[in-house]
Amino acid sequence: MDKQIYRETTAAMEKAGVDPDYIIGWQGGFLGHPLREEQRVTDAYTAGHTDGREQKTDNYSQWVKK
Repeated sequence: MDKQIYRETTAAMEKAGVDPDYIIGWQGGFLGHPLREEQRVTDAYTAGHTDGREQKTDNYSQWVKK
């Protein structure tokens, strides 16, 4: 795990106003955590977890809250 990528991406997502569920999902996926329990999973969380697991750092723009 690259700690710098983790910190920089998290900061960029927070600054951009990305949905918090996406950020939490991305962080969990990036760190290799399992998915949340089923009743707490949202589309944003699932997308973030998938992107984090694949270490994608550029897909979060579609999850910016307007």
